[in-house]
Amino acid sequence: MPLIAKILIGVVLGAAAGYGWYRLVGCSTGTCPITSRWWTSTGYGAAMGLLLSLAK
Repeated sequence: MPLIAKILIGVVLGAAAGYGWYRLVGCSTGTCPITSRWWTSTGYGAAMGLLLSLAK
């Protein structure tokens, strides 16, 4: 599998997992720095997916 495809899949799956975490778990008080807004949770998930896709 080409590296760019591996990275793209990792970022998309990470973003989906981040958004899923926001929707399913979220933050009931609104004070959580990552999970209180959907875009921060999705961005964090995408970044983690990127890092995991680059790991060997």
